[in-house]
Amino acid sequence: MLIGYMRPHQQDLNCEIQLSNLKKMNCEIIIAEEHSSPKKRTQLKNLIHNLNKNDKVVVTRLFTLADSTRHLVELLEEIESKGAYIISLHENIDTSIKSGYPFTEIVKHLVEFQSDAISEKTKIGLSEAKEKGVSAGRPRKPDKNVQRAIEMYQSKNYSLSQIKEETGISKSTLYRYLEN
Repeated sequence: MLIGYMRPHQQDLNCEIQLSNLKKMNCEIIIAEEHSSPKKRTQLKNLIHNLNKNDKVVVTRLFTLADSTRHLVELLEEIESKGAYIISLHENIDTSIKSGYPFTEIVKHLVEFQSDAISEKTKIGLSEAKEKGVSAGRPRKPDKNVQRAIEMYQSKNYSLSQIKEETGISKSTLYRYLEN
């Protein structure tokens, strides 16, 4: 039996893309998590618990299934212990095919998977920070200090060390602002 599994992620918050791809694969059952959180993946736990021999869990991408390489290995072992398989559409992986998959391809996919997982977590974090009004990156110097440093520099009455001492603006920061 083909069992589709999906969960929301940054590029598919409503799982519409995943649902479309899983339907194209003719999945008999499609199971969806309500949230993207790696915690409390109750639908996934139930899916694995209820797997039968020769069932195939279909996902659009590996990071839909697992949140880390270690988690992926754990899930693979658990699913294989049930006599079931995984199909990942994007990575073109089907663990039911026994003809052998080149090791280098597996490594490439694992690296890509890990990168996707990290990227997804970063995007979620940045999105949440943005919603809270927090800006990403290094805090900017107060405009008042920068303006004062520029005025001091342009007056030609102060050395760079005096400007830095009074305003806290370094030489490189001052020059960067002067270029703009």
